[in-house]
Amino acid sequence: MSVDITARVAGPGSDVFVDAAWELKERIRREEGVLKQRRSFFDDAYRRATVDLLLAGARGAEGTLDDGKLVAFVATRRDGYILFLAVDPAHRGEGFGRRLVAAVAEDHATVSCHARASNEAAIAFYEHVGFAVERRIDRYYEDGGAAYYLKLGDSGGLRRRLSEFVRR
Repeated sequence: MSVDITARVAGPGSDVFVDAAWELKERIRREEGVLKQRRSFFDDAYRRATVDLLLAGARGAEGTLDDGKLVAFVATRRDGYILFLAVDPAHRGEGFGRRLVAAVAEDHATVSCHARASNEAAIAFYEHVGFAVERRIDRYYEDGGAAYYLKLGDSGGLRRRLSEFVRR
């Protein structure tokens, strides 16, 4: 038996994998102290967004793929704003975050997001894939935490390179 990564998309109005996405987000929150949202906010935002999901599934000898375990997801508004991006810590460094950002960039003219100012790993990731910090917003989060507003640039054909990655 081998493990395959399968991409799925849950369109607006869908709650497919919403519980698995919440559990992944909550595990990250408990371990890293980031991605702090109330469940009602998360559920509402998830259902209004387009959610790209990456599932790790086992492929049996007969070639069938099970439903899979959620390893990463990105929830995006119609305007290209990333509401949530989460990658299972056990699967970081495998290109899943970049693959999800590439999927968003392929579908939107502009891509932007906020990241908690204290979340150095997220900010480093976003900058690594081509986002630039546009501004800092103090007291952005409900708990008084500051955020950076980031926007994906297009210098040097970045969108094209990200789109090429998504096709791999």
